[in-house]
Amino acid sequence: MLRHSHLSREETQIQAMETAAAEKDHLLCQSQSSFQSREPHQPGSSNLESTDLIRAVWQESKNLWLVAGPSIFSRVAMFSLTVVTQAFAGHLGELNLAAISMVCFVIIGISFGFLLGMASALETLCGQAYGAKQYHMLGIYMQRSWIVLFLCSLLLLPLFLFAAPLLKLIGQPADVAEKTGLVALWLIPFHLSFPFQFTLQRFLQCQLKAGVVAWVSGGALVLHVVVSWVFVHKLQVGIVGAAITIDFSWWVTVLAMFLYCVCGGCPECWTGFSDQAFVGLWDFFKLAVASGVMLSLENFYYKVLIVVSGYMQNVKVAIDALSICITIYTWESMIPLGFLAAAG
Repeated sequence: MLRHSHLSREETQIQAMETAAAEKDHLLCQSQSSFQSREPHQPGSSNLESTDLIRAVWQESKNLWLVAGPSIFSRVAMFSLTVVTQAFAGHLGELNLAAISMVCFVIIGISFGFLLGMASALETLCGQAYGAKQYHMLGIYMQRSWIVLFLCSLLLLPLFLFAAPLLKLIGQPADVAEKTGLVALWLIPFHLSFPFQFTLQRFLQCQLKAGVVAWVSGGALVLHVVVSWVFVHKLQVGIVGAAITIDFSWWVTVLAMFLYCVCGGCPECWTGFSDQAFVGLWDFFKLAVASGVMLSLENFYYKVLIVVSGYMQNVKVAIDALSICITIYTWESMIPLGFLAAAG
């Protein structure tokens, strides 16, 4: 009996050892199969993540360029109107080029920067209203900005009316000051187009219709080249003709964008003229004037450079050369400004 119990105990130990070995082999096989199953999927998973990242970056880039591309083009085209005018003025002599450069980069530069900064307030309000799906408010905000910006543009008219005395007061040569004063008077319509052009442009961009602005700007540039050639070379109107052409071209863009908005291009956002545009004018003015002053100060330094160049010995050549450099710089700055508009 003792021998039988001893054998039973040995058999039990052997069975336990065999069971433990079997479990160990089973766990080892599971770990190996798990490792083998994971090993071929690691590079595939990494490639999949890289592909998704590239696809996401490509999609976001396309979305950005859909807005930034037309915005950059429209800004370059609108600034090129001034460049074309300066180029034609350059064929009329050093004094004419110096005069129109002084007007465009100093007098127009002050009003342009101030009113453009004020128009950025409309961009903020229209963006909020469009995001909240209060589409009818976009048209009201635009009409409100027309009133405020136009009144401010009237307050800036003394810069144009008294350009010659002001330039003489700060020590500019008499011939440059007189010619600049003449050109400034003829560019008053150009100045008065800013309140409408800036606001219409932002009104359309907030609705993701930057392509409309680009088409209008491109068409205006082509038209401006033709009209400038006719006025300056064919009709030989001189520097006054060059000034008239830029007035005409800027108002063409205003009229084209306005007709697009009111003739069915923006049915949800433009519901007609409203008396609500006269409500909250003071609040809008306070919001807009801060942006206007800020942008004017940011671009003030190159206006000072143009004025300082008038104190040099060869005044006309100095102003002409510096204006060309500033023109190239401004052309380049249109690219980041276009991306800024797209990001906004």
